[in-house]
Amino acid sequence: MKPTLVTGASGFLGWHVARTLIDAGHTVRALVRSSSSVRDLDVEIVRGDLRDADSLRRAAAGCGAVFHVAADYRLWTRDVAAMYQSNVDGTRNLLAAARDAGVERFVYTSTVGCIGMPQDHPGDETSPVGIEDMTGAYKRSKWLAEQEALKFAQSGYPVVIVNPTAPVGDHDFKPTPTGKIIVDFLKRAMPAYLETGLNVVDAADVAQGHLAAYRHGRPGERYVLGSQNLTLREIFEHLSKMSGLPAPTVRIPYAVAYIAGVASTAWASVTGSEPRAPLDGVKMARKKMWVTHAKAARELNYQPGPADQGLSKAVDWFRASGYC
Repeated sequence: MKPTLVTGASGFLGWHVARTLIDAGHTVRALVRSSSSVRDLDVEIVRGDLRDADSLRRAAAGCGAVFHVAADYRLWTRDVAAMYQSNVDGTRNLLAAARDAGVERFVYTSTVGCIGMPQDHPGDETSPVGIEDMTGAYKRSKWLAEQEALKFAQSGYPVVIVNPTAPVGDHDFKPTPTGKIIVDFLKRAMPAYLETGLNVVDAADVAQGHLAAYRHGRPGERYVLGSQNLTLREIFEHLSKMSGLPAPTVRIPYAVAYIAGVASTAWASVTGSEPRAPLDGVKMARKKMWVTHAKAARELNYQPGPADQGLSKAVDWFRASGYC
């Protein structure tokens, strides 16, 4: 069997995708930057970078499939150009490298942020959305990267797109924004909160969704991979039951959070340190990011467990790993 290339295996979701592929019998080749490593997985390491087209061609050579999970995922960065180079140019270059190498199947990991969010019902793959709806550099870069994937699919290359929601679980090495919420909760560093809504899903279920998309997904189609729509307050209530810690009860008005985001982000631009309350994150919180995974359930037989499953794994792993 030809190897399967996975990008992002040194990170959270990519690690789960790589593990799922190994369990399914794939020989996994992991594209890893020189400064990173892949923990607890038996994979072939290929050194490279999404911003280095030659390294992408070397990584894709001889592979039967590519799972492009890696992304520069931050709600704030001083170097927006570098984020675009990784997320947009890197995706385009990897798609070209895979196509030219004769790779037979390409699964691209987009984000729920590229799904339209209607006001009166959960969004899905058909909900109207455009780049004008993308808040911040990260979401805009992922939107543009998804458009690159769709262009390749329209040209006949077998690309399937998946749109994970808010994965949680174990092995969140450099905590994602959702992981940071859990860590802050466990450290009791969140005395107040801005109400919003997320679709929370076990990262292991999202990884299974990637495998299902590889096996059954239709080229050029997008598939939301999520589980439960929850308010942030409901997430805290779940975490409280699991951890024995009290949930925060003070709710911050949006206007106050916005001012804090402006100040925090402005200070970060001076110091270079990550803002405590990124303004883009505050803006995103204004909309509940609630969606349905009905299409994935129907076409991929995607059957995620409840959000509690992933939240419990995250709590246990962060505690055991010394994050809190």
